[in-house]
Amino acid sequence: MSRYHPPAHPIVGVLGGMGPAATIDLMRRVMEATPAADDADHIHLLVDQNPKVPSRIDALINGTGPSPLDELVRMAKGLESAGATMLAIACNTAHGYASDIAAAVRIPLLDMVTLTAEAIARRPLSQRHIGMLASTAVLQLRLYERAFEAFGIETRYPDDQTEIMAIIKAVKKEGATAELRSRFNVVARQLLAGDVDFLAIACTELSLLVDGLDADMAKIDALDVLVSTIVERARPPARPVSA
Repeated sequence: MSRYHPPAHPIVGVLGGMGPAATIDLMRRVMEATPAADDADHIHLLVDQNPKVPSRIDALINGTGPSPLDELVRMAKGLESAGATMLAIACNTAHGYASDIAAAVRIPLLDMVTLTAEAIARRPLSQRHIGMLASTAVLQLRLYERAFEAFGIETRYPDDQTEIMAIIKAVKKEGATAELRSRFNVVARQLLAGDVDFLAIACTELSLLVDGLDADMAKIDALDVLVSTIVERARPPARPVSA
């Protein structure tokens, strides 16, 4: 049997399924952000849409479930073997395992947390405080706090983090409903009223609700940062124009 040789163009392997709708949203955003006149102008994605990854919340917060690390590493290695030239994870919380995943493969991992921290640090900041809309696991792991340390940026979280977790769980169950958009908007507005420069949406379930936020809210969506990086690094070179 002949050995598979991946094509010369970049291929992005996506560790997905956490949750499924968020992964589809990532794919849609990549497609819409890619300048394309034809199919061949789009980015080659290999997606492991795996909703069977053990719960990150059960493992990291509740302490009631197995670690998802082995499954995440298996997915990463499978995508690499299938020809991926770089990896992306469509879940902020799963980035708690990013260093172990990156160490298990030979291709680069586009770290959404680090990329978002760098993007925020490039913005003009007066307070140097960012309002975080993220899962409690992201808070407890201090994922963004560690990424912000080099830039002297601090984080603020909602007073009622339980409401954020309730919204995240409801999105997984019900989808991005009008009611959930409204509830998310209330929490975001309250957080923005504090001493923060702007909001950071750092959960891909919450990214599904971003279009329900008031238009005047200053915000950055970590998923958009990842999408921009994917398009920048994996977009096929321009094809020659026929005479």
